[in-house]
Amino acid sequence: MKIAGVVTRTIRFDPDRPEAVAVIDQRQLPHQLVWQPLPDLETAAWAIEEMVVRGAPLIGATAAVGMALAGMAARSTADFQGAIAEAAQRLLKTRPTAVNLHWAIAQQLAAVADCQSGAAAFDRLRLRAAEIIEADVQQCAQIGHHGQRLIADIYAQTGRPVNVLTHCNAGWLACVDWGTATAPIYQAFDQGIPLHVWVDETRPRNQGAKLTAWELGQHGVPHTLIADNTGGHLMQHGLVDLVIVGSDRTTRCGDVANKIGTYLKALAAKDNDLPFYVALPSSTIDWTLRDGVREIPIEQRSDREVKYMDGRTESGAIASVLICPEASPAANYGFDVTPARLVTGLITERGLCAASEAGLLGLFPEQGAQNHG
Repeated sequence: MKIAGVVTRTIRFDPDRPEAVAVIDQRQLPHQLVWQPLPDLETAAWAIEEMVVRGAPLIGATAAVGMALAGMAARSTADFQGAIAEAAQRLLKTRPTAVNLHWAIAQQLAAVADCQSGAAAFDRLRLRAAEIIEADVQQCAQIGHHGQRLIADIYAQTGRPVNVLTHCNAGWLACVDWGTATAPIYQAFDQGIPLHVWVDETRPRNQGAKLTAWELGQHGVPHTLIADNTGGHLMQHGLVDLVIVGSDRTTRCGDVANKIGTYLKALAAKDNDLPFYVALPSSTIDWTLRDGVREIPIEQRSDREVKYMDGRTESGAIASVLICPEASPAANYGFDVTPARLVTGLITERGLCAASEAGLLGLFPEQGAQNHG
């Protein structure tokens, strides 16, 4: 996608120069564009923990790069396999909900399982990291290809601009390029289909306001920022045609974990008979889980994210301000789970399907032999 007209990805990784990897520091957006170098494993882990990078697909890509950085450091280590396994454990501790993290680390461990030298392991890790990055771009592009048809169909039926509501940031900033929920939006827009996006702010980290609004604006997509609780009102008054959100983990039966507040949007969409779609790459599907509400671990983050807000003051300075009584406790659940019964359909790189085990297995029959647990 584009920043100031220049095609840009969220991560710069050249397998021939892994020491030069860098990512966009999303904490600094929308006020300044800063590239954060990732010179080693610990910095990559820190970047995931501190949300320098976020979004399930980008977390996975960054973890894959982190493994390559660990392999680079362990090239001449006698117990290189032990060092790589230790790196995997360090990365696995960074974020509990996004399944792409676990998937990418498992991919890297499998890539080096039979390596006989640290140099060979490093070669495998850096090449597999590059493959994971490129696969993410292609998967998101395919999600856009399949999902844009939903927008095109609504436009063909109504003859007016299509109003899409999204939640948090499932854009290209959450991936390497294109995004998940935004990929259909970008592809429809690039094809000339008139559309408009309602952008939930999204509390507590305001990633809709800071990230989704910024990236849509950079690409020229018409959009309006709204408070989180405005979506139901817009739906009641016919101002939303379609809801598309992303996912951090989806069970084999179609339950979806996404940014806190997604469940409420799904309830409002159901009550107003509006389509509610979830866009995700197959790396976000956790085939070992069936009951999302009971089985998906929900990250609880610092209360500071709820109690403080940061932004640019009228003088141009970046400041953080307390918005509640200092002594008041705050709870900060990062995600909620939307049951499959509230999801109209899933948009994957292989096409659209029902949010159900049968629907997913129809697109991914190779997972049919997987057992629960």
